[in-house]
Amino acid sequence: MNLAGFNKEKNQYKLVKDQLHWQEECHREITDQDKDRKMSVTKIDQSIFGNLNRGRVAIFIDGANLFHAGLQLGIEIDYAKLLCCLTEKAKLLRAFFYTGVDRTNEKQQGFLLWMRRNGYRVVSKDLVQFPDGSKKANLDVEIAVDMMNLAPYYDTAVLVSGDGDLAYAVNALSYQGVRVEVVSIRSMTSDSLIDVTDYFVDIETIKQYIQKDSHSCYNYRPLSNSSL
Repeated sequence: MNLAGFNKEKNQYKLVKDQLHWQEECHREITDQDKDRKMSVTKIDQSIFGNLNRGRVAIFIDGANLFHAGLQLGIEIDYAKLLCCLTEKAKLLRAFFYTGVDRTNEKQQGFLLWMRRNGYRVVSKDLVQFPDGSKKANLDVEIAVDMMNLAPYYDTAVLVSGDGDLAYAVNALSYQGVRVEVVSIRSMTSDSLIDVTDYFVDIETIKQYIQKDSHSCYNYRPLSNSSL
């Protein structure tokens, strides 16, 4: 089974074909009420990020960007599986999830509560409604600041976003000796971001490992009479 990635070497990306058997099963708690039931992520028979020790990693996920990537691929992201994949051959420092929030959306609040209880640090900002009726919250500054502030404490940054506005921060990290990996859909990823990253993984090549199973026994329940 082949996973395609782009590894920058002499300003070019080579297709990763090295074979590696991932023998350890990843287990995550799947509900707050059922802590004894575990789900295991399918073993991956090839390294996603290349055959190297990635050291300590910090993960920075642009929630809106990943959501739209899932829509484009026609899948629902399983965030327990995603975390397992992104920490392959590495020790996790922090996993941040950045998102705009609608305080009146109980289902979304339930999802964010699940994220907090399953390995993620949620960084949120209230959605702003624009004259055309659309709602948006830009968290590029928060992502960039956290990446820079934590740089002394990790070896590899995993940026799940294709936003070219983050290219300057990524380039700055490289001058601090940090390896930066970008995970996104190629068609949604800015060339300026790919040009300054050390390794690029197209989500389409790993979607089978991070998508939510149709028979999954957990979901993100709306909150009722609860506060975050």
